[in-house]
Amino acid sequence: MENIRNFCIIAHIDHGKSTLADRLLESTHTLTERESQNQVLDSMDLEREKGITIKSHAIQMQYKNGGKSYTLNLIDTPGHVDFSYEVSRAIASCEGALLVVDATQGIQAQTISNLYLALNHDLEIIPVINKIDMEAAMVEDVKDQIVDLIGCKRDDILPVSAKTGEGVDAILEAIIARIKPPKGDPNAPLQALIFDSVFNSFRGIIAYFKVANGTIRPGDKVKFFNTGKEYTADEVGILRLKLQPRDSIGAGDVGYIISGIKESTEVKVGDTITHVDRPCNTSIAGFEDVKPMVFAGVYPVDADDYEDLRASLDKLKLNDASLSYEPESSLALGFGFRCGFLGLLHMEIIQERLYREFDMDVITTVPNVSYKVHTTKGEIIEVHNPSGLPGPTIIDFIEEPVINAQIITKSDYLGAVMKLCIDKRGILKNQVFITSDRVEVTFRMPLSDIVFDFYDKLKSISRGYASFDYFMDGYAEAKLVKLDILLNGEMVDALSSLIHFDYAYDFGRKMCEKLKELIPRQQFDIAIQAAIGAKIIARETVKALRKDVTAKCYGGDITRKRKLLEKQKKGKKRMRQVGSVEVPQEAFLAVLKMD
Repeated sequence: MENIRNFCIIAHIDHGKSTLADRLLESTHTLTERESQNQVLDSMDLEREKGITIKSHAIQMQYKNGGKSYTLNLIDTPGHVDFSYEVSRAIASCEGALLVVDATQGIQAQTISNLYLALNHDLEIIPVINKIDMEAAMVEDVKDQIVDLIGCKRDDILPVSAKTGEGVDAILEAIIARIKPPKGDPNAPLQALIFDSVFNSFRGIIAYFKVANGTIRPGDKVKFFNTGKEYTADEVGILRLKLQPRDSIGAGDVGYIISGIKESTEVKVGDTITHVDRPCNTSIAGFEDVKPMVFAGVYPVDADDYEDLRASLDKLKLNDASLSYEPESSLALGFGFRCGFLGLLHMEIIQERLYREFDMDVITTVPNVSYKVHTTKGEIIEVHNPSGLPGPTIIDFIEEPVINAQIITKSDYLGAVMKLCIDKRGILKNQVFITSDRVEVTFRMPLSDIVFDFYDKLKSISRGYASFDYFMDGYAEAKLVKLDILLNGEMVDALSSLIHFDYAYDFGRKMCEKLKELIPRQQFDIAIQAAIGAKIIARETVKALRKDVTAKCYGGDITRKRKLLEKQKKGKKRMRQVGSVEVPQEAFLAVLKMD
């Protein structure tokens, strides 16, 4: 145990975590030249294409120093705010962290939030400045920023270039010297924390764990603490690039277990593994259940694929514990699931993974957040979509989720960033100049206004410089109304939305205009209306298709033409009474994409 070190790499997006991990693997000769490639730990095609890390990846390395052989367990983490849950899990299974900061960009919002996560778990922080080989590198300035942030000595900061491999050996030595070995008793009853799991179509569910106390061997009878289910450990081993079986995994080490589990509900991230014969008294404090921020309906394109979609979501949940879902139905889209995501990027990734890994074509409805409705009877109802809203007579008031948004930007773009936040109903809480040209602003904002395109707009007005991070800050009362869309007086439930009163009129008008373009013309007039309760706030009409009934009349008496037109008018009136409006699928999708 003295020779084991568990550490993770934390940083903002694109500061070079995965590249640094590649260099560490090369320095310790964990990979052969044939196996080495860029972003070697990013195993998903999606990660490679987008150049981002989505999942935390664990790998074990062997390193010789001063005549001793050390086992290093490295976990590479994502940098995007939507995957901070992955980061918190990685941090919980380590004793130290490499805090990587880009020498050209300095400290960003996500650097700070990941650092706080690590400090809460009492991790040893090793600050690293990456990209020192670049022309735009400001090594001394960034050193000042790190000293201000952590309060470490300047000499403790390690300058490296993950691209060229300069300074990587110094990192390995610092890991050995500064990070404490894991605590634990190999002879005590088994306690192992599951920090991740993955579905393998040939071998069932593979659970990744860190052993706190005890030893686990193949053939052992094990029990999962929270579910109470018992299994036989068919295979245990360590995580290299491929899974490598071992005869035993002792305290302080990280490994995997295969025990032929088929049901995804039986493995829960954060659960404790123990022996059946000699169980431990208490489970390890696992991870908090993550709270989804954004909700959206996911429906199969073909209604027959409903059960397949359920099975696919089950398997995805194994690998992504932050996904939550429950069945729901819609008049327009049929049966599907109401899914909870951590953010819009998370939603996009899940949609893409469903298509790639399980060949599922899905329709995603407009994303929204959950509201708390206080009734006149004093009850609190949680509402995820507009159809679940009770009648206006029994609503006392509605609360919406609020966040604290932390934005770091160049001072040149401060005015534009503030205007954007104020337009999104933000309230300025704090403003601090980090350096002469970098400023940190904190806003209190409603989550519903951030959900759509806030991040994209922030990046475009700051030319990509601004970094954004947020955390929940409870609920606040808001003046929300339910906006309904009526076609010929009939309500279409899939197009209803909960929206702030100030935006309702504008949004209702835009929606009617959009639907007018998309709904095909019928033999009768179609009235498209936007309504709040019984009050109509916008209207458009799709005009009827009219056959030219007077075309065969050449000259002659005008009364002949009038008689034909009157006959047509009566026919249209009768048709309007019996005809119904079919809303095409494209209309739903186009309205959902409207900001």
